[in-house]
Amino acid sequence: MSNCYCGNSISFNDCCEPYIKGIKKAPTAETLMRSRYSAFATGAADYLVNTTHISKRRFHNKKDILTWSQANKWLKLEVLASTETTVTFKAYYLDENLKAQVHYEHSTFKLEDGKWFYVDGEY
Repeated sequence: MSNCYCGNSISFNDCCEPYIKGIKKAPTAETLMRSRYSAFATGAADYLVNTTHISKRRFHNKKDILTWSQANKWLKLEVLASTETTVTFKAYYLDENLKAQVHYEHSTFKLEDGKWFYVDGEY
């Protein structure tokens, strides 16, 4: 059994997949962020769009998200800090030229009607 893409030591099937498939709702902002990382790693663009706050969706095109997620090889997620509504993390990946990259972000999330949404991030 391998670890989930998000770095948790349980399988993807038992960790992020139930959130991505809509079987369970992410209980915290950090859980949502981890599942969104796994969604990038697996090309689950619908989930990425659907978990982006409605006020920001017009800035996120499903086709572009899918292209970017599939062009990169996702290596590792490192959560540096999290509060109830923010998560600071580093996402390690290889770009389409197989050059190592690190995406550093301080993300903001919002809980609405019992569901967490990604609002925005500072890079």
